[in-house]
Amino acid sequence: MDNSSGVGVLDKAVLVLNALEAGPASLAQLVQATGLARPTAHRLACALEHHRIVSRDMQGRFVLGPRLAELSSAAGEDRLLAVAQPVLAQLRDHTGESAQLYRRQGDERVCVAAAERASGLRDTVPVGTALPMTAGSAAQVLLAWEEPERLHRGLRGAKFTATTLAAVRRRGWAHSVAEREQGVASVSAPVRGPGGKVIAAVSVSGPIERLTRSPGRLHAAAVVAAAERISEAMRRANGGA
Repeated sequence: MDNSSGVGVLDKAVLVLNALEAGPASLAQLVQATGLARPTAHRLACALEHHRIVSRDMQGRFVLGPRLAELSSAAGEDRLLAVAQPVLAQLRDHTGESAQLYRRQGDERVCVAAAERASGLRDTVPVGTALPMTAGSAAQVLLAWEEPERLHRGLRGAKFTATTLAAVRRRGWAHSVAEREQGVASVSAPVRGPGGKVIAAVSVSGPIERLTRSPGRLHAAAVVAAAERISEAMRRANGGA
């Protein structure tokens, strides 16, 4: 099969990347794997290194670079948003409350998608809003399955405790009442990516007078089901990984 795109330099660069997919390679190993002339292989590898698509390990061998992971993450987020938006709309319609999708970014959680309740009292969280990781059911979900060291670090200054997070892991969802904002309650559940890693949190939120002081009783099942639909769609998008 002819894999040529008709753009010679691009095809040769892809040969280098394909060779590095198998693991670190010296220049001699790159030449052998790609069939490229030594000066060509070296020039392409160094050019890719300049753009962080290729890097070097401690032994000076060429390896795949960090830019590929960044691009993969961006592509994954695009897939996540495309999958999540209709599910959030369904969740909003089912519960009658505003629905959000949060991703963790450092010490904050960012609302990356939302489906707002059309009228009446609602908890509006515009897309792009950054909220602290120290309060709210979505913060609990995004922290609960972290590695122990990161989890305990995240508890510093938090309005919830390690016991709270243990309960979140046990039942598979979190709720909060006036934890992030007075008068607001919420319920959240984890969205999982390949390997079961928690990559986002689905939430519904609204006034305590509607969600009550036990919002999980009302909406946990619907929020968990929505999170599982998104997780399953992400697994399918990643080839069932």
